[in-house]
Amino acid sequence: MAIKDNRERYGLVSRTLHWGMALLILWQFLSAGAHYFLEDTAIEAFFWPSHKPLGVLLLLLMVLRLLWALFNAKRRPPSINLAAKLGHAILYLLVIAVPTIALIRQYGSGRAFEPFGIPLFAGFEGDKIDWMLKLGGDWHGELGWVLLVLLLGHVAMALKHRKSQAEVFKRMGG
Repeated sequence: MAIKDNRERYGLVSRTLHWGMALLILWQFLSAGAHYFLEDTAIEAFFWPSHKPLGVLLLLLMVLRLLWALFNAKRRPPSINLAAKLGHAILYLLVIAVPTIALIRQYGSGRAFEPFGIPLFAGFEGDKIDWMLKLGGDWHGELGWVLLVLLLGHVAMALKHRKSQAEVFKRMGG
């Protein structure tokens, strides 16, 4: 299998980023669901501590994925239609926006943040930054659930095209 993309198939790097991020996003939704529906249970205690660090990892992987896509722009398989192109663009935007908004909220709380033991930013003394907290409180979870709905639609469309246009599914599926 080629490392780089070509007009017929996505390469190993694109596929690894796609499926690796899919697994991380699934974990994120399991952790969010456990936090929301199973608060103060062993299941929440298992999933929830990884939510913030994995959100940062997803943001970094999405930036890497965008750079890789730009590097391969002329080689990649073409979109099947405008709806597919717009749908992917919205998914990419949300995978960047959701963790970015969470980082803004985290900073506004005044608490230090060290995902995987790596200092991302120090905490601060004094008043919290209300607009940052409000932005995160109002939009992080809501956009996350919008992302989930769109991802389910993405999966449904991939499965639909698996039956009707097998070459489309094979581009990323194998």
